[in-house]
Amino acid sequence: MARPAARRAPKPKDPILIVLHQEHSTPGRVGRLLQERGHVLDIRRPRFGDPLPETLEKHGGAMIFGGPMSANDPDDFVKAEIDWIRVPLTEKKPFLGLCLGAQMLAKHLGAGVWQHPEGRAEIGYYPLLPTPAGKVFGEDLGAPWPTHVYHWHREGFDCPTGAETLASGDDFPTQAIRVGEAAFGLQFHPEVTHAMICRWTVVAAERLAMPGAQDRVRQINGRFQYDPHVRLWLDAFLDHWLAAER
Repeated sequence: MARPAARRAPKPKDPILIVLHQEHSTPGRVGRLLQERGHVLDIRRPRFGDPLPETLEKHGGAMIFGGPMSANDPDDFVKAEIDWIRVPLTEKKPFLGLCLGAQMLAKHLGAGVWQHPEGRAEIGYYPLLPTPAGKVFGEDLGAPWPTHVYHWHREGFDCPTGAETLASGDDFPTQAIRVGEAAFGLQFHPEVTHAMICRWTVVAAERLAMPGAQDRVRQINGRFQYDPHVRLWLDAFLDHWLAAER
């Protein structure tokens, strides 16, 4: 009797490069969802001396997360991260910038990063308005855009030449952009967890006094109201984003 053919072990999935900006920052829900899909997280913090790879040949993609600094800051690590974005763009690897990471993507491509002229901030849940291109993108995902998403920022960015705006907002019009097929910038924070909101609103409570910011209770209530839709959208978005590597 012939032996059954041995099963080949599935090919390990490439790690995802995760760029963080504070000592205790985490990739939140995005990191968990990537791990659930079988990806190891290669977490680096250039601010604290971690190098960035010269190529993403051995990575499935790269993400730059948010932070309290500005893409306009003169710090060497900020400039180095902005310059480094050429690697995923040149190699056409999946790239995702979240909040500061999106602003770095825009700045790399020559667009402006700016504070609101009236000093307003978006801290809390605010409406997200898909553009015509964004509506088509949502149909491709099979998941419509969330009506409201979580923000924590006081700077916005312009859509760079060669990119397309997928979603807009009120005080900060550019909320989501796509560059080619594999690079995206999101001004909002789909990675945020309940614990992260609780921590941010305590550790940086002074930010809640800025014009436009929502108080802590409103933010937590907003999470219960809007996050189920954000979670469904993020699941579909990550599958689409990872597929650009194939």
